[in-house]
Amino acid sequence: MLRSTWDEVCARVRREEDPFFHDPWLNRLSFIASDEDRIILATPNRLYVEWIQENLEPRLHGHIHAIADRPYAIDYQLDDAAGSERNAFQPEAAAPASLSTGSRDTHLNVRQVFATFVVGSGNQFATAACQNVSDNPARNYNPLFLFGGVGLGKTHLLNAIGNRIRQRDPRARILYLSANDFTTELINCIRFKRMEEFREKFRRNCDVLLMDDIEFLAGKDRTQEEFFHTFEALHGSGRQIVVTADRYPKDIGGLEERLRSRFDWGLVADIQPPDTETKVAILRRKADDEGIALPNEVAFFVARHATGNVRELEGTLTRLLAMSSFHAAPLDVEFARRSLQGYLQVEERSTNIDTIQSGVARFFGVKVQDLKGPRRTRQMVVPRQIAMYLARQHTGLSLPEIGKRFGNRDHTTVLHAVRKVKATRTKDSGYRTRLEGVTRSLGLPVE
Repeated sequence: MLRSTWDEVCARVRREEDPFFHDPWLNRLSFIASDEDRIILATPNRLYVEWIQENLEPRLHGHIHAIADRPYAIDYQLDDAAGSERNAFQPEAAAPASLSTGSRDTHLNVRQVFATFVVGSGNQFATAACQNVSDNPARNYNPLFLFGGVGLGKTHLLNAIGNRIRQRDPRARILYLSANDFTTELINCIRFKRMEEFREKFRRNCDVLLMDDIEFLAGKDRTQEEFFHTFEALHGSGRQIVVTADRYPKDIGGLEERLRSRFDWGLVADIQPPDTETKVAILRRKADDEGIALPNEVAFFVARHATGNVRELEGTLTRLLAMSSFHAAPLDVEFARRSLQGYLQVEERSTNIDTIQSGVARFFGVKVQDLKGPRRTRQMVVPRQIAMYLARQHTGLSLPEIGKRFGNRDHTTVLHAVRKVKATRTKDSGYRTRLEGVTRSLGLPVE
């Protein structure tokens, strides 16, 4: 009986793990049912599901495997009455509907659509390109190559493309998978002599190929060989290819030159870390989705102190909202500061625009009054633009306020400076190194 297995799992977690991992989280999980491959648990809301999957689930899987001597998947059912009498009498053979994380045929995450993606200055171009591809597959940008750091929304956009194409044409044959999954399928097909099935699936029975984390093909010669021929077959017959990576194609070591050159055939679009306003919009969207009123000052507090990684930003809010719900505490800045202290080592910074101006001037060997002055030589323009950029990222001042502190410049000048710094740091490694250097010299986080 897996119910007794679950009880033992809970007992082991309570004995062996830090109390943080079972108070309050474990106490709000309730066994509902099981089948031959999975255990179904009830949770109060999606906030708990997200936090548990990110933090507690690996421990649960480990204990389940150890006790049952085999792995089981864990699915969740939203139930405000987790642990209720109704759950206690539900037979194990029943398999209630669980939280759907993907479709059975395409493996797309049905929740990741364009409507739930927050667009900001750092991802606006990439989002527009993805929407164009989903409306006009294989016509304009083929292949489409998206790159950016971890947790910035590449996977969300990839799923959004697939979901919109499927909505517009239910007959479209869409394959969504990671480069690791592609490699695993290839190895299994080689092992069991099913290469013809592999090629049939990827080259002939596919209209849209969406592949995540293409950098994991690096150094895998046979996998790159098969992907190259898959690419040729799809592209040559007018079918759409979209891939993502954590860096620009030419910066992926161990990737064959012929693959790099083909990625350049279409469009390469980058995704940059979100600015403060975009972070706030992401936080408010997530809170709205959960039906929770997030005070504006709390949203800005989290946005200023949390990482530029969207995934971790959302995880921070998930923790904060769950803690507020569990403790029935008011959601204000003081509660946020206490709850997140130690989780992200949140500390108030005394950074202001004067500190940034003096720090940038010192780093570049110029005078503060020159940063504010009218001189437009390259020696002054680069430090001035970086100072404006850092002020925008770390002070919370508006564009007009920053412009006023730089010799009464117009807000459009500040906006141009911010965009210029973001664009140049992507293309110029030397520039990026200097930007990171001055940022660290000010004790600010490097994005």
